[in-house]
Amino acid sequence: MADIIDLSLIVESRKHLAKLLEARGINYFLQKDARRPFQLEPSKVDLVVRSAAKTRRDATGRVHESAFERARTEVRRELIRQVVAEMLQTGL
Repeated sequence: MADIIDLSLIVESRKHLAKLLEARGINYFLQKDARRPFQLEPSKVDLVVRSAAKTRRDATGRVHESAFERARTEVRRELIRQVVAEMLQTGL
């Protein structure tokens, strides 16, 4: 049986992520632990997806539950790409 993925939630999540990255930068999404300086803060990833879901819910109704996990995965991937780009740029 195939899973249906709500791509609109992923698209909306990427838009919210881009706005937050522009406004606050990549450091906003990183934990403040000195032992693990490049670890993502899970609550910030959830914030992006919840904000996107609220926008989608207001526009079209409910958002399918399985779409949340897929959107979180996509947001995390994009943030990891951003962190790696920053690390390469600074020469770490």
